[in-house]
Amino acid sequence: MAAQIILASASPRRRELLDQIKIAYRVHPVDLDESPLLNETPLDYVQRVAAEKSAACIAELGDGLPVLAADTAVVLDDLIMGKPKDRDDAIAMLRLLSGKMHRVYSAISLRGRRHDQAVSITEVTFRPLTEGEIEAYWQSGEPADKAGSYAIQGVGGIFVESINGSFSGVVGLPLFETAELLSRQGIGLFI
Repeated sequence: MAAQIILASASPRRRELLDQIKIAYRVHPVDLDESPLLNETPLDYVQRVAAEKSAACIAELGDGLPVLAADTAVVLDDLIMGKPKDRDDAIAMLRLLSGKMHRVYSAISLRGRRHDQAVSITEVTFRPLTEGEIEAYWQSGEPADKAGSYAIQGVGGIFVESINGSFSGVVGLPLFETAELLSRQGIGLFI
């Protein structure tokens, strides 16, 4: 099947989610500075980064297929947690998340006939974690490249006491919102 969109992401999880809904795509990741700006809200942050990724991809490839980009951030209070820099950073994040509710913001940006954006915000509550669990989880290798240092679809799912919102949004690509944006731009599902 010919590609319907370009996915501006190297994330295997986003590819799996697009495969799940049978969207044909080509992958063209872009490399951007994803640091939050001074006083930037979590909502503004994920929307800006997703939009910058889709714009950068369009600039690199020129006109052609629509470009889908996404950004996901784990947010505790107003602290935006991206991917951990190292072991100490990951362990610090997991300690902060232990026994608390946090929010996962996932923004998507679709540039085709026009630019459309959507955001999913999901509440995730962790059970209290022991120091041994945190260390063992780090040793598993799973937290190394994940926002907030955990993967809900992996071993990290055992830490999740409850979720209120979009599971796929926590994984990294909210499918409901993605399907809505694709439909708005004439990219049908089930065809």
